[in-house]
Amino acid sequence: MTLSGDVCVVTGACGFLGEKLVRLLLEEEKLAEIRLLDRNIRSELIQSLDDFKGESKVSVFEGDIRDRELLRRACKGAALVFHTASLIDVIGEVEYSELYGVNVKGTQLLLETCIQENVASFIYTSSIEVAGPNPHGDPIINGNEDTPYSSCLKFSYSKTKQEAEQICLQANGELLRNGGQLATCALRPMYIYGPGCRFTLGHMRDGIRNEICC
Repeated sequence: MTLSGDVCVVTGACGFLGEKLVRLLLEEEKLAEIRLLDRNIRSELIQSLDDFKGESKVSVFEGDIRDRELLRRACKGAALVFHTASLIDVIGEVEYSELYGVNVKGTQLLLETCIQENVASFIYTSSIEVAGPNPHGDPIINGNEDTPYSSCLKFSYSKTKQEAEQICLQANGELLRNGGQLATCALRPMYIYGPGCRFTLGHMRDGIRNEICC
């Protein structure tokens, strides 16, 4: 699959994953345009992309993922949306209503916008959190994405990501306004780390000090 000449949207473009994805797309694909959507777009990020973008146009859409008009402008004329934007909380600091609003409602609005604006492809960044933990410790043997697995989700974050994933997958095959079909998929990454991750160093320090409880 080539994205040469296409317009792509990356939500959560200033997040750890989103930023790496933007750089990879600019390095590997000859895009007509890449659109960065995030609540706060850092000026230093835009400047740092100059060495990568080549002939690809880089556009900025700053605002809330729940802003329907913002989504409409960002998706107009696009071929593909990478939806990495998410509100993460596994320690119970964020109100459920806010998690639901961003993770579930934001995803729903974005999918509806894709249908209205004839965006053909939608890739959702889910989480391994939606798959467990299993309360009985049952192993998965030769399993795949469709293997039934009893799980007990502990965090509101996990529950909202699971609901958003289901909404995304249910939208697969929806008719676009131009008569085409929307293709969707959900990816469940494990813990993401690497250069520039603001959490990794702290976790390493805690581990060295034996302050991480397993």
